[in-house]
Amino acid sequence: MISEDAPVVFIVDDDASVRQSIQDLLSSVALRCETFATPQEFLNSKRADCPGCLVLDVRLPGMSGLDCQRRLAEAGVTIPIIFITGHGDVPITVRAMKSGAVEFLTKPFRPQELLDAVQQALDRDRELHEKRKETAKLRNRYQTLTPREREVMELVVSGLLNKQIAAELGTGEHTVKIHRGHVMEKMKADSLPALIRMADTLKSG
Repeated sequence: MISEDAPVVFIVDDDASVRQSIQDLLSSVALRCETFATPQEFLNSKRADCPGCLVLDVRLPGMSGLDCQRRLAEAGVTIPIIFITGHGDVPITVRAMKSGAVEFLTKPFRPQELLDAVQQALDRDRELHEKRKETAKLRNRYQTLTPREREVMELVVSGLLNKQIAAELGTGEHTVKIHRGHVMEKMKADSLPALIRMADTLKSG
């Protein structure tokens, strides 16, 4: 039984036999798959919030694989993509890889090549997924800070001492210490370096 939060491999190819053979291969190593005949079907689908990757044919009627890659990027969707094609032409490969594709396989490829690429893509997305979850948790903690605690946090991570922060905010050093204690507690930071890393994550996330 595959759990609901297990990773999903999405397969987009207009050839039903190719979709089926890839699904059979991935299912044989207990990977969850969802198949689509067109990129539009995939883009319109509701996807679970779990790690995944996309096995995408380059040449498709209507919207091409590269167009689909661009649409996902525009929508801020960071799913790793493995392109497959029957026409291994170099400019397309270069464009796909520059836009962040994990792998570009020319048909007929060996089953192990696809399995290795899928594993690499899922590992990458698992890492991204964990980072996103961690950032969301940090953001939730940050929301619990009062406006003054946020000001204190910003000045603390910029390297100011308590008395400098007190002068900056026009308050007493003892008050700053109290706010600083609340910040550390609410953010679950056990040290100043930990708080600085959290602030950096919030900025970049």
